[in-house]
Amino acid sequence: MLFAHTPLNFHFNKNSDNFFVEEIPLYNFDHTGEWLMLKVRKKETTTPEMIKTFAKHLNISPNNIGYAGLKDKDGLTVQWISIPRKFRDEINKFSDKKIKILEQDIHRNKLKIGHLKGNKFFVRLKKVTPTMAKILFSVIKDIKTYGMPNFFGDQRFGKFGNNFEEGKKIIEGEKFVKNKRLNKLLISAYQSKLFNDWLKERIKLSNIFELRENELKALGYEKELIKFVKSQIHPFKLLPGDVMTHYPLGRLFYLENIDDTKRFYNKDISVTGLLPGKKALRAKDFARKIEEKYDELIPANGDRRTAWIFPEFLELNYNKDRAWFEMSFILPKGAYATVLIDLLQNPKKFIGE
Repeated sequence: MLFAHTPLNFHFNKNSDNFFVEEIPLYNFDHTGEWLMLKVRKKETTTPEMIKTFAKHLNISPNNIGYAGLKDKDGLTVQWISIPRKFRDEINKFSDKKIKILEQDIHRNKLKIGHLKGNKFFVRLKKVTPTMAKILFSVIKDIKTYGMPNFFGDQRFGKFGNNFEEGKKIIEGEKFVKNKRLNKLLISAYQSKLFNDWLKERIKLSNIFELRENELKALGYEKELIKFVKSQIHPFKLLPGDVMTHYPLGRLFYLENIDDTKRFYNKDISVTGLLPGKKALRAKDFARKIEEKYDELIPANGDRRTAWIFPEFLELNYNKDRAWFEMSFILPKGAYATVLIDLLQNPKKFIGE
């Protein structure tokens, strides 16, 4: 059964001592061109706030500054941004208590959203007893083998965790937001909530398929489906008609044979979930029966998101004297380290009973 361990009462404070993230660029820079690439370390400030600080110093529009991804306000974060090369002299005079330029390079193109491979994290958990540490090592061993669900984290849903409700009101015509950027953000939050709800159901269904064949038949599942699912090694069960992707990035294709489930177990491919909207590819067959419950008519472009990811753990360390459990790991872009922490601490938050 997926994430069946008991909740763990360790302490995690997301600050610059206990949480560090560094962006991994998508490509090497050209060392020539019209764009100055800056590797920037920040704390106690969001990426948009940082961009505004640079824009004010250079007396330019924030739109002239490129970045690949958003980094949280909490913790110590490192990422690349791009500014026009002609501002090199001005940027060398830049000084701020919360922002430090670590490196500079030159490139032909401006950075755009999504131009990153992933992120490298360092996380320190505190008040970890030896018993807890033993469970953490065991659960992480399973995650190394099988991967983990790629839920959207709490920060996706705003300070109070309910901005998706505003997005739903916009879609249903109960609310009008004049600000286009905010309108898009709220609708996107609702798409993310639907994705999370779908993924929770798929995990619950995977656990149901741990039942014996006669019990599954009694629940109304067809013999061929039971045979297909029962033949899989991976605890997250793929369904006929699932939309798959080459991992971590690649073209989309339909799951049609049992050999693809073996490729999933070997981490060559992964399953995707729907962010409902226009132009998004839909699942088919039995996978569609689950997905369609979360496929609402949304007047925005949809997409598919990798639903299962395979973290790369670089280092694990338990300091018994300080009761610290430290881990370094890499996640693909768009994945949340806080989801991994939540899965370790309280799997019922996502997985349910």
